[in-house]
Amino acid sequence: MRKRTPSIVLGATAVLVTLLVAIKSVVATMPDSQEFDQIERGRYLVTAGDCITCHTVFDGGKSFAGGRAIETPFGNIVSPNITPDRDTGIGAWTDDEFDNAVRRGIRPNGARLYPAMPFTAYTLMSREDVVAMRAYLKTLPPVHNEVVTNLLPFPFNIRASMRVWNALYFTDGEFRPDAQKSAEWNRGAFLVQGPGHCAACHTPKSFLGGDRTSENLRGSYLQGWFAPDITNDARTGLGHWSASDVATYLKTGHNRVTAATGPMAEVVTYSTSQMTDGDLAAITTYLKSVPGQQDNPTAVAASDPVMVAGQAIYRDQCSACHSLDGRGVPQLFPSLADSSLARSSDPATLIRMILRGGLSVATAAEPTAPGMPSFSWQLDDVQVAAVVTYIRNAWGSAAAPVSAQDVSAARSDLRGRTD
Repeated sequence: MRKRTPSIVLGATAVLVTLLVAIKSVVATMPDSQEFDQIERGRYLVTAGDCITCHTVFDGGKSFAGGRAIETPFGNIVSPNITPDRDTGIGAWTDDEFDNAVRRGIRPNGARLYPAMPFTAYTLMSREDVVAMRAYLKTLPPVHNEVVTNLLPFPFNIRASMRVWNALYFTDGEFRPDAQKSAEWNRGAFLVQGPGHCAACHTPKSFLGGDRTSENLRGSYLQGWFAPDITNDARTGLGHWSASDVATYLKTGHNRVTAATGPMAEVVTYSTSQMTDGDLAAITTYLKSVPGQQDNPTAVAASDPVMVAGQAIYRDQCSACHSLDGRGVPQLFPSLADSSLARSSDPATLIRMILRGGLSVATAAEPTAPGMPSFSWQLDDVQVAAVVTYIRNAWGSAAAPVSAQDVSAARSDLRGRTD
């Protein structure tokens, strides 16, 4: 009988050669360690920049595919698709075009971006930072989703007007460390001023929508909320927060004083809770160094009829969770007595929480996510104004009183909101 050994050997050899060719092909297409490092760097910067929040419709949309309406005082801007789809995303863009858009606000066709895209902050990043972000975005699944981004009414829909705006409010240039400050402070300054773009929400705006730099990080109204003062102001800012309070809040969305709700809950969920402890410490160091206004308003007298009425409402409706002394329960129910947000120059968030209620953020470290019920059906405008005024002026605090007209305006605004 003829032996078949040679045929078997040849067949096995052919299989082995085919397998080796396939493995070589796969290895050839795998990113090397340097590419992995760049992609990871980009992923972290995209996270620090909270890009997913603006560029994703969370109710049924695909990540980074755009389509989310961003409210501005001039109308809505809809976020674009930044997946690597070549037709409707950024897949056909070059690195230079992407860098020009992110750090200078100029699209590949030369059109100017509106500052709803915070290129005024992203300009502080380096080109290498931005190219790394693009390297990460190129790893995402491409999503075909064509978005009409500009819904602004005339004349705000004329993008050429951004040339004038840029001349007034935009300074192109990378972050330059302060040699007089520590490495940690400089890292925090870069993250807050650059990718974190905290000023976009927390700095008051001019009538043209530019930052009032003299009031940097002192709080600003947006989308039915008041983004609070995050300077080290003792009354309205972080002055009475310890470094641990700040870092814990950014990591978990909760601390002994307060809990994140609304837009800040999204920032915690998709950005700060995923940052390194070292970077959160750096952000804390920087924020605690930013001086506040340190004003001293006169408190509304406890004998004032509005305060008397507000105290009665508070005892009846609020004290079960927030306690009679306003201290609440650490990590669970916010301390109104220690709340700088309650004493903000704009009481919009406090009024909103009473009228609409809200759910705090849930994170891996703090998964409970306690919420507050709405009292809009139970309290009229006069009663809400009284209890808000009481909260702002009780327990040694002091802030301007709130009127029934203020509450009526807030109630009307909230009726038209789905967020």
